[in-house]
Amino acid sequence: MAEAIFRGAFALELAGGAEPGHAALPPEQAGELAIRVGRDLAALVEGVSDLDLVLAAAHFDPAESLRPGWPLHQRLQELHARAPGRDQGPRVLAFGADAEGGVPMPFQADPALAGGGLRVLPFVLVGAADTVSAVAEALEEKLLALGMAQPDTALAAQDGFAARVEHARYLSVHDLAAMMAMQYDNQGLAPLWNLVEAALLAPHAVEWLDQGAEPLLRLENGEVRMALFDPAGWCMHYQGGEGDCDRLQRVYEHFLARQRQFAAVLEAHGIPVLFVHCDGQQDARAQLQ
Repeated sequence: MAEAIFRGAFALELAGGAEPGHAALPPEQAGELAIRVGRDLAALVEGVSDLDLVLAAAHFDPAESLRPGWPLHQRLQELHARAPGRDQGPRVLAFGADAEGGVPMPFQADPALAGGGLRVLPFVLVGAADTVSAVAEALEEKLLALGMAQPDTALAAQDGFAARVEHARYLSVHDLAAMMAMQYDNQGLAPLWNLVEAALLAPHAVEWLDQGAEPLLRLENGEVRMALFDPAGWCMHYQGGEGDCDRLQRVYEHFLARQRQFAAVLEAHGIPVLFVHCDGQQDARAQLQ
């Protein structure tokens, strides 16, 4: 029988901006947390208890969970396929730190992305395709409104990670993406989200960011090509070569800062950025193709 998966995240909203004291849970605590997560989800939607639950008992920045190919969820799926007990009924599996407290590479969060107020624990539900389809549809409808974790689950996460957890809730990856889109909009990054979303949901699509004074970007095959202009080329492309380009130096410096910001966001989402020098004399869009 064909299997399918549902991708989700157990999201921890931290209080006061304090980072968790532990990156991942040891085996016993990881298993206990996973059991509580499975119980919470099963109470929300009928059919969850018929599926395998696989939880990463390690926390990540949301951007690390929203990367093309869903690498963290893919790793959980691979570990599930190798775990013993297949065909012996639904299983609850958790992967975090080893018995010595070390965190294996697939579940080591990027230290450059630490310090955010929201940390997520990826999970997958795995089982028969028809059951997963029905469960996924119901979870997509319910999680955003009703997906708060039970108090003992939130407390287990708080104690296990040595974190100050203000809210703990369950999200589908689509819910998480929608939350990130709103956050980027509030930060003035809405134009960039279209490229991130395309990389996640339509990996073979070609997507452009070509809006006014914004950096010029082209996404194709999971890579972004960004037009890189020197001052004269920037003035030609964005100002038509008109005006006193020397007096626009501060505007150009702001443009360079915006490019660096865009590149950092894309790289946080695992999307490589290739800078392509454009001289402003030729069609920059053509040079990015």
